[in-house]
Amino acid sequence: MLLSPSWGTVARVKRVLTVAVILVALLTASTATADDGAGPFGVTVTVADARVGVLLRAAGGGHFCTASVVDAPHRDLIVTAAHCLGGDGGLVFVPGYRNGRAPYGEWTVRRRFLPRGWVEGRHEDSDVGFAVLAPRGGREVQDVVGGNRFVTGTATGATGVTVTGYPDARETPVRCTDKPSAYGRTQQRIACPGFSGGTSGSPWVNGDGEVVGVLGGHDQGGTTPGVSYSVVLGAQARRLYRQAAGHP
Repeated sequence: MLLSPSWGTVARVKRVLTVAVILVALLTASTATADDGAGPFGVTVTVADARVGVLLRAAGGGHFCTASVVDAPHRDLIVTAAHCLGGDGGLVFVPGYRNGRAPYGEWTVRRRFLPRGWVEGRHEDSDVGFAVLAPRGGREVQDVVGGNRFVTGTATGATGVTVTGYPDARETPVRCTDKPSAYGRTQQRIACPGFSGGTSGSPWVNGDGEVVGVLGGHDQGGTTPGVSYSVVLGAQARRLYRQAAGHP
């Protein structure tokens, strides 16, 4: 024989369901606004982006940095932090990485472009680098996932930016929108929770789909997961981009 639930039980179930619906609604709203690059500021959510992915050592091991595809004539260029491109071993870029899967394939880094200030002195104001990817199946990476414009000379804090990156301890990306503030003349910072080790190289993308920062710079991106840094992209970054984008 089936027993009807008591009014107390029904009320408790309704309360649980109501809270669940509210939480889902809040997360959905946060995700949608973050996608638009307009807020709510300072909220970190889990949202994938096909143009953003992880860097892996070709010799094996877990992901250790983030990179993203930028628009370039040869359609084969990614940007990341310069400190992510050091060492002699081979590197692999996996766009849209999620839970160990490579939905858009694995792309081999075949050439790296680092600024002189980083190569000669590991200068934190030079912590931006580019890498050229080998084609895969006759196609370039930008043909598969697209690419954001790389833009220099943007005033810090002029608009909000959306940062997307992969913490070492997660197999899914995190994303947060906020308005950067100046940290001296050559650095900028942003307050977003959850950007721990592994998010170095994460692109800072404004509402026009332009990369106006790259997580790195001061303390190689910051020493706490709640505040991240980027070099202010100026003349040095512009020259390096032109060199990398125009590679033979």
